Amino acid sequence: MREQKFIEISKSSFIDPDYKAAFSELGLTSIDAVFSFNAGRNLAKNNLARYRTRLQFEINSPAVTVFLKRYDRPPVLAQLGNWLAARSRISCGVFGFKSASELAAAGINTPKTLFYGEQWGAFFEKRSFIITEKIPNAESLERKLPDCFNGPATVEKLRVRRIFIAQLAAFIRKFHETDYRHRDLYLSHIFYSDSGDFYLIDLARAFKPIAWRRRFRVKDIAQVHYSARSQYFSRTDRLRFYVSYTGQEGKLTRKDKAFIRRVMNKARRMARHDIKHGREVPFEN
Repeated sequence: MREQKFIEISKSSFIDPDYKAAFSELGLTSIDAVFSFNAGRNLAKNNLARYRTRLQFEINSPAVTVFLKRYDRPPVLAQLGNWLAARSRISCGVFGFKSASELAAAGINTPKTLFYGEQWGAFFEKRSFIITEKIPNAESLERKLPDCFNGPATVEKLRVRRIFIAQLAAFIRKFHETDYRHRDLYLSHIFYSDSGDFYLIDLARAFKPIAWRRRFRVKDIAQVHYSARSQYFSRTDRLRFYVSYTGQEGKLTRKDKAFIRRVMNKARRMARHDIKHGREVPFEN
């Protein structure tokens, strides 16, 4: 795969030249144009912060579906949090681009960035954006699991299921070996393609912690465990996942058991919070 290049088409706005003509057709040639653009499907949700907007729309030549994330005057505390996580002064849009680029270079599949930009005030960010391509022929594991999870559990389906769980665990292990932590690692943010490849999306919070790496690793694994529905993933499946994730051979050690307890305790705290707010608990449902 060739290295992706970007060109600056307006001040602090960078685009993959292969997509310049397609975005130009829609008038998207500057940060002002991007923030006035509304010809797409609004992906707003209840817990989305006011300074953030998300749109889905189509472009031509090449014809692909894209997602636009915009950050308009993000709060100072949110910016400072990003600066601390990135260990540098960085905009919200570029923060996500940087994480995706570094992970892709390390062999972790991420959505392809097509266009991004930022605008600064005297010191703090005024606004920024990032446009990514929809992952082709892929769906989140929250929405769709492989066929081996559907219907009667035949011997062949169980065999294929075990292979899939081992591959998922290996993918997450490889991600953590980059020293990145996702902080939102639910199955809704892990995509699986028709060709059998895994992808990570929503990298706006992914970072390399200076301290508490184990703590954030527990959080990531707890989120995977929490979002894996009980009707599809048994306790044995979850143990197989852990064994594959750690590369553990033989009996679990005291250290393994301590890690698993921390994951379970974190999942239970998440469950209490969701139950309190009337939301379902996937791993117990």
